[in-house]
Amino acid sequence: MANRILRGIGRLLAGYLNAELPSYTPLATHSGARLQQTLLPGDILLVEGNRRISAAIKYLTQSTWSHAALYIGPGVVTGPDSDPRVLIEADTEHGVVAVSLSKYDGMHTRICRPVGLTDTDRLALIDFAVARIGHQYDLKNIFDLVRYLLPTPPVPTRFRRNLLSMGSGEPTRAICSTLIAQAFQSIGYPILPAVYTRPSRPGDPAYCNTCETEVLRARHHSLFTPRDFDISPYFAIIKPTIEGGFDYQSVVWGKPCVSDEPPAEPALATAGNDHASTDQHRA
Repeated sequence: MANRILRGIGRLLAGYLNAELPSYTPLATHSGARLQQTLLPGDILLVEGNRRISAAIKYLTQSTWSHAALYIGPGVVTGPDSDPRVLIEADTEHGVVAVSLSKYDGMHTRICRPVGLTDTDRLALIDFAVARIGHQYDLKNIFDLVRYLLPTPPVPTRFRRNLLSMGSGEPTRAICSTLIAQAFQSIGYPILPAVYTRPSRPGDPAYCNTCETEVLRARHHSLFTPRDFDISPYFAIIKPTIEGGFDYQSVVWGKPCVSDEPPAEPALATAGNDHASTDQHRA
């Protein structure tokens, strides 16, 4: 009975946190059509986010990005509507779902692309994510959700990432890019591993008696956030405008926006002129 009540409260909190912010002003750098032309299966789409929970995640991770989705391409997942479901993502309210790219039309996004994936690994990556569609998250641990009610939780910088992984772990998995991190770790692709060196051994890719070998150690998947794919040295940042063949010499410039026009003269100067005019009048 108690668990049922807690899950009910959890569902209400999840719905509240996933509601859109009315004050959010979108800053789309690319159109949905341009994104569709640029994305490749296996790419990660980072999203700035326009929901209540987004503000807390961006603050805790000190990043622009509050959400991440895996692009799987058209035809992998079918749906009742004509808008193809080409992204797999997870959130606290709906669990793991496939969604269309139009969901993020008009929003600030970034494409992170894994480098040099084999076709076999790319398929395995996508299969891993698709197999988890429909997974739901146990919302009975209210603490996992309450921490996101404050857009800027009063937490010291060194503890902010830890706050994302505290609690039961179930809602955390839906927020902290765990699904995508698990998918990449399942094919042995690094994101932000711990790195150390040791003396080279026979069988190492570049073995020699005096060489050192760089060794990667995977971090636990529950600790990853959307920001990590952006700063990872193993993912390329893809900008659709540049990929489409940008040529600055073909740009057609119009009149500056009103907000970009030079400001009016300072009020102090105006006041001085007024005083001068008054003095002249008195004279």
